[in-house]
This record gives sequence, C-alpha cells and structure tokens, in this order.
Amino acid sequence: MPDIFDLIKNWWKQMFLVVLVSLIVVGIIVYSKPLQYVSVTTAVPANTYSSDKAKIFNENVQQLYTALGTPDDLDVIVGTGNLDTVYTAVAQKYNLWDHYKMGEKGAAAITKAASILKKNTKVVKSEYGELKVKVWDTDKELAPQLANAVMDQLQSIHQYLQGAGNEATLQGLISGRERLKEKSDSTAQEKNVLLQEKLVQYNNLITEYQLMVDSKPPVLVIVEKAKASDWPDRPRRTQLLVATAVLAFIFSLFLALILEKRKTARK
Repeated sequence: MPDIFDLIKNWWKQMFLVVLVSLIVVGIIVYSKPLQYVSVTTAVPANTYSSDKAKIFNENVQQLYTALGTPDDLDVIVGTGNLDTVYTAVAQKYNLWDHYKMGEKGAAAITKAASILKKNTKVVKSEYGELKVKVWDTDKELAPQLANAVMDQLQSIHQYLQGAGNEATLQGLISGRERLKEKSDSTAQEKNVLLQEKLVQYNNLITEYQLMVDSKPPVLVIVEKAKASDWPDRPRRTQLLVATAVLAFIFSLFLALILEKRKTARK
C-alpha cells in the first residue's frame, strides 16, 4: 500500500479539483436557500384532575394530585401536532399564502401554505418532559408568532376534547331535571317531596358541571413564549461547507488510492 503522503504528492491536483468542485456545488445550493430563523415555545402538561369534577369538589381527593401532569400526558398532544387541522388554522389566521408568495388564492393556497408551515414546524417532547414547538421562518419576527399560534391551537383542541365529557354530562343533567320537573307537577304531595330533593341534587350537580364547562381548565401551562432570534438557524452554511470539504477530501483520497493501484498494476 503506498504511503499516504506520497499518494497526496502524486495526486494532489486531482484531489484538489474534487474538493473544489464539491465546495462549489454545495456552496451554490446552500447560498441559494434563504436563511431561516427558529423560534421555540415551551409548555408543560397541566394535571388532568382540573377537568374532573370528582377531584375538584372532593377536598380529600384534591390532596392526592399535583398542579402539573406527567410527561406521558404529552404523547397525545405530540400526535395532534401532526394533524393538518392545526396548521390550516394558523395559516388562515396569518394569511400565510401571501407570506409564502403564492400566486393562487382560495382553498388550494390555504392547503399549500399549511403544508409549508407543517414542514417548517416540529412538535416534540423534550427529554425533560416539556412540550416544545419549533418553527423556522425567513421572517424572524413572524417565526415566534407562528410558534405561539401553533401552541395555542394545540391548547384549544385539547381543551375542547377535555371538556367534551363534562359538556355532554351537563346537557344530560339539564334534560333529566326538566323531566323531573314535569313529573313532580303530576304526583302526590308525599312523593313530590322526594322529587324536590332530587331536583336539589340535580341543581347542585348542574352548578358544578356548569362551573367545569365555563372554567375551561388549561391542558398546557406555558413556561416560555417564543421569542425572535437574532441569528439564522438554517441552513448552517459554515458547518455544511466544512463537512463537504472533509468528505470530499476523504473521497478524493480513496479515489487516488484506486488510481494509484491501477497505475502500479499497469507497470
């Protein structure tokens, strides 16, 4: 096997050409892409006890639960972060089809804008059990607004889902109370006393469930709102060019070794 220094000495021109061409090609690609700024908003899960009437109004049960939830509570929210519904709502709110300079309008433009936003967004659970929404955009002032809007949309969706059970129970209690009122009007006085007691129980339950529905307890507790970044995050031009130079040098060295062996074999 030839000495590496002799190999470089014999083939340095060809190796230099390979590295130079690689840097030019990658440089053209990298510098043709616009700079993007990243903004990150962070939240932690709120405890699900805040949506459970039994846990809210039972003082003995309240002491068993902390104010915050567990990292496992974020798994469903991270899954929701993959839904097009989230990004469509944000795209409509900020008219992103204009920001992305789309020629078309209407539903098609909204869908494409939402797709671009989704591509430039990451909803992840960190190793510390936090929910992070990262958004990259060419406008460093718009990026934090989009990140906060995506987080707010996730909050809104799961608040609705969390309160859907209480809303259904509330409507059932109201219907049951109305039927009980009709029944009490046509019963004897002795039985009517029992029905009135049940009506009181119904009213108490309705009051409690109405409070749960109106309060709309948060699913996420925002720890840090997204802020504008002073420096672009991608593409990382310097790192890419350095990596290209290293890989191109290794490839050219390997290529020179093959050519040197062929040259020796001919002799």
